[in-house]
Amino acid sequence: MKTKLLLIGLMFTAMVSYAQQDAQFTQYMYNTINVNPAYAGSRGAMSIFALHRSQWVGLDGAPTTNAVSINTPFNNSRLGLGVSVINDKIGPTHENTISADLSYTIPTSETVKLSFGIKATANLFDLDPNKLTPEHSGDPKLQGFNNKFTPNLGAGIYLHSDKAYVGFSIPNFIESNRYDDNDVALFKEKMNYYLIAGYVMDLSYNLKFKPALLTKMVQGAPLQVDVSGNFMFNDKLTLGLAYRWNAAASAMVGFQVSEAMYIGYGYDLETTKLDNYNSGSHEIFLRYEIFKNNKKITTPRFF
Repeated sequence: MKTKLLLIGLMFTAMVSYAQQDAQFTQYMYNTINVNPAYAGSRGAMSIFALHRSQWVGLDGAPTTNAVSINTPFNNSRLGLGVSVINDKIGPTHENTISADLSYTIPTSETVKLSFGIKATANLFDLDPNKLTPEHSGDPKLQGFNNKFTPNLGAGIYLHSDKAYVGFSIPNFIESNRYDDNDVALFKEKMNYYLIAGYVMDLSYNLKFKPALLTKMVQGAPLQVDVSGNFMFNDKLTLGLAYRWNAAASAMVGFQVSEAMYIGYGYDLETTKLDNYNSGSHEIFLRYEIFKNNKKITTPRFF
């Protein structure tokens, strides 16, 4: 127990002393709206998405994340709209992020489109000192974090076709300090830079393969590089593997239950020393789509 508490304390200290990273997802290729507002409406349908992630199961105070989003093209125009909510719990901290997204798409050829997006975010951060160790729970520097509100703005670009995509985004332009004493910030929100890319290959009539990449950079934290490869069989069953550089290896499975509904599950196995203190991470999501534009999308989209 002491070891577990010490590990959480170290993670919390690192987080509040340097930089906040955005919530982490293994199945990022299905959850693009949370990192790039230009994705809003790009699927040609009203897309409703819900995800739950339990990270480092068995470790006291380990991260738990819930995400819900909806995005849609607007009235057959070039505009796309999106709204998302992320609930993130790590040890004694509890954070809620509510975002609104607006995108505008320009056709660059018969098959390729370029989308631009902006994101407006409201963040509520809460720290419960009662969950800290006794020697830190009374620290005055750790008081006054009840639903601390900070706004933010972000933007992104997204170049895409039915077969490939590449995007770059900064979801939070405003760097804010939740506490500042003599220029030493207790909790910093730093800019997160995202680069995403993916390509769909038709290996046969009923088999597709999609390699994908997500790179995330934030000051004060290691560069995160996620690479993945997913196979789709008969436009129904998806199986894949992923690797997060110097962090975890993952397995993923998904199934197109109906034309409207898709479910997916991912499991992470740590490749660091943290593997000795937890039984892995679990992630499950559900996507449901309505009002699909069948003229533009004739088969299930792989991203």
